[in-house]
Amino acid sequence: MKNNNFESIFDAYQLVSGAKIKGKKHDEIFELGAYDALKRGYVLYPLEHGIKFDDFSVMISEKELKTNFLIEAVKQNAIAA
Repeated sequence: MKNNNFESIFDAYQLVSGAKIKGKKHDEIFELGAYDALKRGYVLYPLEHGIKFDDFSVMISEKELKTNFLIEAVKQNAIAA
């Protein structure tokens, strides 16, 4: 996973379920889960060698995601009209 391109999180629209998240200071990779409106945060699952561990998760706020984490850059295909 070290060869993947990660970019800063600027907007909540980037935070989609299943996205790969990496800490700015650490090489740990997480998979972003669903947003929990009652707890006002996102669920992060640890990811190791492509395997998501469902038995452990962390709740994290959008502000902390924007400040301390990077998101995997996804190439989008442009549709020519």
